[in-house]
Amino acid sequence: MAFTYHRTIRFADTDAAGVVFFANFFALCHEAYEEALAAGGIDLARFFADTGTIVPIAKSEAEYLRPLRPGERVRVTLSPERLGENSFAIRYEVFRAGPPEKLAARVRTEHVSTSPEKRTRVPLPPALARWVDAG
Repeated sequence: MAFTYHRTIRFADTDAAGVVFFANFFALCHEAYEEALAAGGIDLARFFADTGTIVPIAKSEAEYLRPLRPGERVRVTLSPERLGENSFAIRYEVFRAGPPEKLAARVRTEHVSTSPEKRTRVPLPPALARWVDAG
């Protein structure tokens, strides 16, 4: 099931042209990711400390379809998908609120569960695996 996150574009999100700076689409999507984890019952303040695992982004890509400007409302939908025992991807769609609603960007990130001490891949922590598999 897709998770939905709503937000207003701020001046700080934009570049000198007055539109969302390309890298800030990733920041917007990461906000949605954090909100989706929290909504899925994952305590962000404790999760990484308790599991001894980090989950860095190993790959990212974006397709920018239309500009977003300060004051515009956006809706971000995200859907995680399992790639393997220690990795997953998240697909995002960023919509400018309407009417009519318009797709502004598509973003995809791939995440790898890693032990910071061993610097090797490890299985997804159980809570994160449940969240991914429910997506």
